[in-house]
Amino acid sequence: MYGLITHPLVPLRAGNSERSEMISQLLFGEYVKILEKHEKWLYVENITDGYTGWADIKMINPVTDSVFQKSRQQKTNRLLHPYNIIYNTKTNQSKLLPGGSVIHDLNGDEFSVDGEIWSLIEPDSFVCGKFVDVHRILETAKQYLNAPYLWGGKSVLGIDCSGLVQVVYSIGGYMLPRDASQQVVQGELVDFLSESMPGDLAFFGSEEGDITHVGILIDNASIIHASGWVKIENIDSQGIISSKTGEYTHQLRVIKRIIL
Repeated sequence: MYGLITHPLVPLRAGNSERSEMISQLLFGEYVKILEKHEKWLYVENITDGYTGWADIKMINPVTDSVFQKSRQQKTNRLLHPYNIIYNTKTNQSKLLPGGSVIHDLNGDEFSVDGEIWSLIEPDSFVCGKFVDVHRILETAKQYLNAPYLWGGKSVLGIDCSGLVQVVYSIGGYMLPRDASQQVVQGELVDFLSESMPGDLAFFGSEEGDITHVGILIDNASIIHASGWVKIENIDSQGIISSKTGEYTHQLRVIKRIIL
């Protein structure tokens, strides 16, 4: 059994309770595989990245296996801007969708969701699933500047470090895992910061080797990342230097190149 996300954002939780920690969010247009049901909660796997967690049953729109399989054949687009408006002329209602939301089978500026026709307000608000260049990746990342940090968040209203990386790269056509500790195994190793290129991912962690933070390099001296809020700070071979205090806040461990 599968489900389709028809709300702008759906919290994905560690446990089957509203009080449980939010570990991620599901974006509009993403499909999930339903693995388990417990009272009013569903344990689901995000088809996009394989991430699992609990979601409120009323926020998951169930679909048949055939509908899901048909969606695999449809052209998909991801919404480009941090927030995007879609409009339903029949109900005279609108929805505000986060960047990275998935639009299936777009025809002009219209698409169907659960039998209803919706329209994109801005016709240039999407990218059509093709790989984009590093310049577009960085421009997309900068649109999230000053967004507040939120553990498990994946929108401009609240986003964490790996969520920023995942959403920005997904808009650019590159599908990465959800957590920094998973993202670090992707791409090609860059030996030194001086050899890095714009768009490379810098990973940070403990002396024991645990990866706890990630950001996107603008060049080999600056990085955009989510820590407190999304910001650009200086970086050197030791780590990130706080723009507020001048002290090191994150210890550099690994640099990976996703766009080869």
